Amino acid sequence: MADNLLEVRNLSVEFNLGRGILRAVSDVSYDVRRGETLAVLGESGSGKSVSSLAIMGLVDTPGRITAGSIKLDGEEIIFARPSRRRQINGQSISMVFQDPLAALNPVFSVGWQVAEAFRIHGRRNIDVVEQTVALLDRVGIPDARRRVNDYPHQFSGGQRQRIVIAIALALGPKLLVADEPTSALDVTVQAEILKLLKQMQAEYGMGMLVITHDLSVVTEIADRVAVMLDGKIVETGTVADVFAAPQHPYTRRLLDSMPGRGAVPTPHAASNAELLVEARDLHKSYGVSVASRPAVKAVDGVSLSLRAGESVGIVGESGSGKSTLSRMLLAIEKPDTGTVTMRGRDIFAQSKNEKLAFRRRMQVIFQDPGASFNPYAKVWDILTEPWVVHKGVLPKAQWADEVARLLETVGLSPSHVNRYPHQFSGGQRQRLAIARALTLRPEVIVCDEALSALDVSLRAQILALLKSLGQKFGISYIFIAHDLAMVREFCDRVYVMYRGKVVEQGDVETVFEHPQHPYTQRLLEASMPQFQPVPLK
Repeated sequence: MADNLLEVRNLSVEFNLGRGILRAVSDVSYDVRRGETLAVLGESGSGKSVSSLAIMGLVDTPGRITAGSIKLDGEEIIFARPSRRRQINGQSISMVFQDPLAALNPVFSVGWQVAEAFRIHGRRNIDVVEQTVALLDRVGIPDARRRVNDYPHQFSGGQRQRIVIAIALALGPKLLVADEPTSALDVTVQAEILKLLKQMQAEYGMGMLVITHDLSVVTEIADRVAVMLDGKIVETGTVADVFAAPQHPYTRRLLDSMPGRGAVPTPHAASNAELLVEARDLHKSYGVSVASRPAVKAVDGVSLSLRAGESVGIVGESGSGKSTLSRMLLAIEKPDTGTVTMRGRDIFAQSKNEKLAFRRRMQVIFQDPGASFNPYAKVWDILTEPWVVHKGVLPKAQWADEVARLLETVGLSPSHVNRYPHQFSGGQRQRLAIARALTLRPEVIVCDEALSALDVSLRAQILALLKSLGQKFGISYIFIAHDLAMVREFCDRVYVMYRGKVVEQGDVETVFEHPQHPYTQRLLEASMPQFQPVPLK
C-alpha cells in the first residue's frame, strides 16, 4: 500500500440525462504504483475516460460522483475544495488529452501556453522563458528557441501532442494521466510519442495512467492493465498475464479482434482477372514554385492497378499523398499529368452522362461518416438520395424494400429509417455509410481511412462485413489506411507511399514478410512490433 501513488476505491459516477440516469462508472477500484504505468483499456462508452476525469476533478453537470474514494499519495482528493484542487492539478497530477489541437488555445503562442503553468502556480523565482524553451527542446520540438512564439496551427499533429506533454510536465507532477494520447496520430508518430512518455516517466519518476482502446498501446507502454466494460472493471493483471491468458470473455474478444495476428488471408482475385482501374504516372502539385518556396508535390509519378474482385491497399502516413491519390482515382481532382482509366476509358475525358455512370460504378466510404452525412437528413433520405440523383437505377415502388434490405445487410434494423445520424454510435454510422455506398451497386468502393476512428472490435466487425459484401456482390476495394495490420488482414496487394511516391508494392504476403524499403520496415515496426526498425536516411 505504501508504494501506491494513486488509489481509486469503489468509484461510481452517473449522469442525469433528463430521460434517465446513466451509470457511466460503477464500483471501480484500481491502483497506480510509483514509477508504474497502468493502462485502463476499453471501448467507447466503457467508462474509462469518465473515471480519469473524476481523478482530475473534471466531472461536471450533468455528471456527479455518487460514491467512492480517490487518494493521491495518501490524501483524499475526491471532494477537494476548489482552492486545493487548483494546487493539485498541474503540480501533483497533470493530464494529456486526446486531441492536442482542441487542448491548445489557437490565439496564444505555444511558448505562452507552456509558461502559463509557471505563472498560475506562482513560479516567479525561475527564468520562465528559458524554462519554457528547455521544456520544448526536451520533448523534441526542433529549433525550440525560434519556434517558442509560433502558434498551434503552425505545428504538425505529433508536434502539437509533444507541446501538450511539455505543458503537462512543466511542474514535475507525480502522476500523469494520458487519455487516448496517440489515437489521432499516424503509427510511426504514435511510436515516437509513446517512447517520449516512457522517457519522461523515467526522468521524472512519475506514475502514469493511460486511458486507451488500442491494444498495441497497452503492449508498448503499460506494466499492468485494467479492462473496463459497461462502467466496470472486468479483468486486471500484468500485461503479459492478461494478454497471454485472458480470463474474461470480453478481454478474449478484444484480443481476437486485433488484426494481423493470424496467417495472411488467401487472395480474393485471380491474377488474370479483368483490369478495372489503372492509374499511370500520376503527378499532382499544389502551389506555385518560387525561388524561396517550391510547389508541394503531393503525388509524384504514381501508377497502380485494380482487378475485378481484388482489394488493393494504399498505405502511408499523413502527408504521404494517399488521400490526394484517392481524390484523383475518384475524379474529384484532376492530375497535372498522367491518366486514370476505368475499363480502359479515361475518366477525365468522359462526357457528362459517362461521368454520371462512372460515379455510380465507383463509390467512397469516408473516414468520418458523421461529417459526411447531412445532420438534418433521416436514414430514409440518406439512402434514397442516390436513387434520386441516378434516375432509373431502382423504381420508386421498390425503394422501401431495398432500404430495409440494405439496412439488414449491414447489420442495422429497418426500424432505423426515421433516425438521424447523431442517434447512432460511431460503428453504426459507419455501417450506414457502407449501406449508402451499396445503394448504386458499385463495382469499386474506395475506403479512405474508413476504420481509423473505430474501436478495435468494431474495426474487426466492419472489416468482416466489407469482406462478405465484396464476395456477395463482387465488389473490388481500394483500401486507404496508415494501419498496416488492417491492410494485412483485408487486402490482396499493397502500395506503400512516402512523400508522394510509391516506394514499395507487391502482394501483401511478400511486402509484409520481406519488406525491402526502409520506410516500409519502419511502418511495420511501428504498427506490428515483431518487426525491427530501420532508420530512414
